[in-house]
Amino acid sequence: MSTSVPAPGPLSVKPRPGVKHWVMAARPKTLTAALVPVAVGTGLAFGSGVGRVLPALAALLGAVLIQIGTNFINDYYDFKKGADTHERLGPRRVTQSGLIAPGTVLAGAGVCFALATAVGLYLVVVGGWPIVAIGLASLLCGYAYTGGPFPLGYNGLGDVFVFIFFGLVAVTGTYYVQAGTVDPAAWWAAVPVGASGTMLIVVNNLRDVTTDVKAGKRTLAVRFGTGMGKAEYLLLLGVSFATPFAMYALKLASPWVFLSLLSLPLAVPPLQRVLKQDGAALNPALGSTARFQLVFGLLFALGLYLR
Repeated sequence: MSTSVPAPGPLSVKPRPGVKHWVMAARPKTLTAALVPVAVGTGLAFGSGVGRVLPALAALLGAVLIQIGTNFINDYYDFKKGADTHERLGPRRVTQSGLIAPGTVLAGAGVCFALATAVGLYLVVVGGWPIVAIGLASLLCGYAYTGGPFPLGYNGLGDVFVFIFFGLVAVTGTYYVQAGTVDPAAWWAAVPVGASGTMLIVVNNLRDVTTDVKAGKRTLAVRFGTGMGKAEYLLLLGVSFATPFAMYALKLASPWVFLSLLSLPLAVPPLQRVLKQDGAALNPALGSTARFQLVFGLLFALGLYLR
């Protein structure tokens, strides 16, 4: 008679999450999508003589909390919906691997959104009722990215969500809470921020296209093929580098805006990998795309500050 005991499944042992597990769940490599828009909006605000330190810091904290909360919800629902399984090609996910219990991850998202709401109350005092609309829409869409009856990420709208909320809304909102109005330059400055942030989603979608098909996750790469996804990445990169030229031509920025072009060498390695590789081979492209977005964004923000 055998006395061996079957190895426990990933969720059969009670998880004991530690700080490193929560950091893993927060997905630090994706947080550039929250940091860069605030840096760009703030750089433009201070360059225009209307910058304010406390609202800028509050906008940064709120953006990071919403980003982390969205990542927690994504971790939870991708596991529940079957998008994260043992076949996963991307970085380890805490819910799927059993490191943190699903309910605990979801509760963590709730805490992040509650803290973001508390920060938002200060921004409402500073910026008025328009901030209420922006905040509620951001929280709702953060949840609806993978949760709710019509999850955006599962219906090919994840790219649009990121471009709008981590580009247009985040940059112009950051500028607004400091200036009380939105300069036309802020709308233009938001375009490359949204584009570079969306590039992160494109890499994820290209890498996960096989498992997403099985899970019924209809990303743009699933709907239109990996060729379209690769073309989208290239287009977004082109838009990022074209915007400084457009802003200079429209007299919305000084020649300092071309500082952002110094990030070009960082854009080449992930672009080459995206165009030539598939599946797990795209994992390094996620980190290198995030590095490009961060350096481009900071140089772009500096150029706008020096306007």
